[in-house]
Amino acid sequence: LGALGEGDIGKHFPDTDEKFRGADSKGLLVDVMEILKKKNYEINNVDVTVLLERPKLRNHIGSMIETLSGVMNIKKDKLSIKATTTEGLGFVGRQEGVAAHCVTLIKKK
Repeated sequence: LGALGEGDIGKHFPDTDEKFRGADSKGLLVDVMEILKKKNYEINNVDVTVLLERPKLRNHIGSMIETLSGVMNIKKDKLSIKATTTEGLGFVGRQEGVAAHCVTLIKKK
């Protein structure tokens, strides 16, 4: 959304709006893909890093790629998902939460 000049996720799906309470994030991603399409852009590639101590994601990454590439309607080789720990540091290391970073390269159609 930011690369399109469309602000952030809170602008489009504010947590103060009850209709988004408990929303399926895949549905929100479908909506974001529609915004991308309307602006005549497409995804070139997506690189995701999930930071967490447990559970180990190694055995789940394939199905995550399968699901998300389907939602985004991109080839699986355009999506990379990796997981790492913070070696016990910070709230992630203390297992108080999880963090994720995602970089997406978009291009004009």
